[in-house]
Amino acid sequence: MNENSKVRTCLWFEKGGLEAAKFYVSLLPDSRIDSEYPAEPGNEPVTVEFTLAGAPYQILNGGPHYKLSPAASISVLTEDQNETDRLWSALLADGGEESRCGWLADRYGVSWQIVPKALVRAVTAKDQVAAERARQAMYDMRKIDIATIETAFNG
Repeated sequence: MNENSKVRTCLWFEKGGLEAAKFYVSLLPDSRIDSEYPAEPGNEPVTVEFTLAGAPYQILNGGPHYKLSPAASISVLTEDQNETDRLWSALLADGGEESRCGWLADRYGVSWQIVPKALVRAVTAKDQVAAERARQAMYDMRKIDIATIETAFNG
């Protein structure tokens, strides 16, 4: 367990949490599995503690009582189109589902926002007219296309 962080996000899974955590930590630097409890050979752990890009998370394999929802999502700020494309493709692989405006649900049902820094800069710019053009362009997208956002921003 990463005891340096007082707060962590816990995701409720029916089962398969260790598999999901291993997948997630493979996607981003500064990510790792921190612990599994109980760590008994042949049994799936009830909890998996992991760090995702420096942020602490926990998965609880708690059974079918609760379902994941897009009401909570993991938001990843990407550097460029290559990173955006790589994460988008990896998270959609094997059964993920696209949504709008950079949102998707992965094969485990976890919602993600893949947000290029260029989008944030565009939609929060002081030039509100240009920012609105970028926002309107985003509304028509599933995966964010930085070139299209920049073209819209520039008019």
